[in-house]
Amino acid sequence: MSAAAIAESLVTLVRKRPQRERDGLLAALGELGATEPAFARDKVRATLEPLFLDLVTHAELELRRRLAERLAGSAWAPPGVIRFLAADDIEVARPVIAESPLLQDADLLKLLAEASAEHRIEVAGRHGLAEPVAAAIIAAAEPAVLTALAANVSAAISEADMAALVEASRPIVGLRAPLSRHPKLSDSMARRLYIWVGDQLRQAIAERFEVDPAELERQIEDAVGEAVAVHPTVELIESERKLVEKLAAARQLRSGYLLRALREGRLVLFEAALVELSGFSAEAIKQAGEAPSPDLLALACLAVGVDRSAFPTILELVRDLNQGRPGGGEDGARTAAAIFDAYAPQTAKATFARLAGEV
Repeated sequence: MSAAAIAESLVTLVRKRPQRERDGLLAALGELGATEPAFARDKVRATLEPLFLDLVTHAELELRRRLAERLAGSAWAPPGVIRFLAADDIEVARPVIAESPLLQDADLLKLLAEASAEHRIEVAGRHGLAEPVAAAIIAAAEPAVLTALAANVSAAISEADMAALVEASRPIVGLRAPLSRHPKLSDSMARRLYIWVGDQLRQAIAERFEVDPAELERQIEDAVGEAVAVHPTVELIESERKLVEKLAAARQLRSGYLLRALREGRLVLFEAALVELSGFSAEAIKQAGEAPSPDLLALACLAVGVDRSAFPTILELVRDLNQGRPGGGEDGARTAAAIFDAYAPQTAKATFARLAGEV
C-alpha cells in the first residue's frame, strides 16, 4: 500500500473517533513532531502529515495555540502543519512566525501578501529576516509593519532599502527612534534622519556619529522648503486604530500594551490603545500628549491601570517620540508621578474627564 493510501485510511479511521480521542492523538503527534527526527523522513511525513493537518484543522483554538507553542522551534514538524499554523489566528500564529526554522522566505512572502496586519507585523519582527522579505515589506510601505521592521536589528536590509526606511520616517514618526539606534544606519542616513527628528533623538544621533550639530542645523534650515510632514498620516492612524480594535475584540488589549507600543516606536498605536482602554476621545488623548505638563497623561494612564513604576518610562518614551512633549521637564515628571499616590483609578478617570473637557 502506498504512503498516500495509508494516509487516506488513517484520516478516514480517525474521523470516526470521538473529538476527545482526536485531540489526544493530535497532542501526541505534536510531541513527536517537536522531538522526533523520524518526521523528517519522506515516507513518514507523507503518511502522517495529512492526518496531522486533518486533526489540526478541526481542533479548538486553545489546542491549536498550545500545539503552535510546542512546534514553534521544531526542526522536525511537518512543514505543511507549520504553514497552516502560521496562517492561523494571530495568537496561534505568533510563536510559529517568530521561531519556526521550517518557514521559508516564500512562506513569509505569502503571509505578507495574504494574512492580516498582525501577521505582517510579526513577520517584520522575525529574527534573521532575509533581505528579499525585508525588501517586500519596505515596498508595501505599510506604516505599522515598517515600524516593526525598523525595530528588528537582526533583519538583513540592503543599503538602498535602509535609505528608503529613513525617507519613510519623514511622515511616519514611529520609525524615527528605532532607526536612530539601528546598527545599519550610515553616516549619510543619520544626517538625513537628523533633519526631521526631535531634540532628544538629535542628541543621540550627534553622540553616536561624528557629526557637526551646527552644520546639521544649517541643513535643517535649507530643508524647511521641503514641507516635511510632522504629523502622522491618515493611513497610519487608521491602520493603528484597526489593530487596536482587533486586539480589544480578542480581549488581548491590556494596559501593558501601551508600553510595548512605545518601545516599538509607535506613538500613534499608543494613543489609539489609550483611547480604546480609557474610553476618552482621541482629541483628549492627543491633548494630554501635547500639554505643557504630563499631569493629564499621568491621569489617563492611571485610569487604565498603568502601574506607577511604569509611568516614568512611558513618559520618557512619549517625549522621545513627540519632540519633547508633554512638557514640564524633570519637575513635571515628578509631579505627574505623584498623581499615582494621590488618586485612585476611578478618581483619576473623573479628573481627567473634567480637565480635558470630556464632561
